[in-house]
Amino acid sequence: MNAKKLATFAGIALVLFFVIARPGEAAGFVDNILTALQDAAEAVITFVSSVFS
Repeated sequence: MNAKKLATFAGIALVLFFVIARPGEAAGFVDNILTALQDAAEAVITFVSSVFS
């Protein structure tokens, strides 16, 4: 088994363990990531709107 597959399986196992062991914290983590992505998208939209107006 090559290193990339091993790292992928280890990552998936870690995520599953985190979700099973601490589901509340995992949900909060995902929420924080989605909020950061939303903020970044809104910043890009604001920038593009400012450039073309």
